[in-house]
Amino acid sequence: MNFTTWMLVLFCGLTLAQDDVNETETLSSFPEMSILLQELSAVKAKLEAVETRLKETESQVLVVNDKGKSLETKLKETENQVLVLQEKEAYKVVFSAGIDGGAIGPFSTSKTLVYTRVITNLGNAYNQHTGIFVAPVRGMYYFSFFYHAGGGHPVGLNLMKNNQLVVQSSDHKTLNDTADNGGNAAFMELQQGDQVYVQMQPNTHIWGSSYTTTFSGFLLHQV
Repeated sequence: MNFTTWMLVLFCGLTLAQDDVNETETLSSFPEMSILLQELSAVKAKLEAVETRLKETESQVLVVNDKGKSLETKLKETENQVLVLQEKEAYKVVFSAGIDGGAIGPFSTSKTLVYTRVITNLGNAYNQHTGIFVAPVRGMYYFSFFYHAGGGHPVGLNLMKNNQLVVQSSDHKTLNDTADNGGNAAFMELQQGDQVYVQMQPNTHIWGSSYTTTFSGFLLHQV
């Protein structure tokens, strides 16, 4: 290392030492500035802590908002389910009707019985002009029919669903029995628009009396 290089190193060292001395002397000469710098450092640390907590709080708020939206969605779904259940529970279908006219039949072909005397028809699903019940909603229904008849002719009644036999009730002709009573009943799952009615078989008869020869049904529950 030559002389010039040694002189440069010595000069830099003296300059740095002088700067340290000047800074120390400055802080010593202005104690208020030193205190202010310490306080600013403390405030900065507090602000950083507050900023950190604020970010944590914002994250928690976002989580709460997400949970709130989820709960709101579930609440709406529950309300909709309750409304559906209430609608199902509120829908009432009940009917009962009787047929008058004395002796009915025998006929050479099958005949749909028209029960003209309506006892009750809540929901208006039974048509007293056609004798046909039309299901207003999909559901589980219960139907029954009863008859009174003389013994001089056989009896044959079918409970029909859309031209299909569900159950029937019948009685043979007898000379010893002057009057007969009978009937049947069934549970049915119906789709909206399905038709249910009572059909009298060919060459049979009944006695029309709205107090003994009846057709009834009601909706148990929707499905």
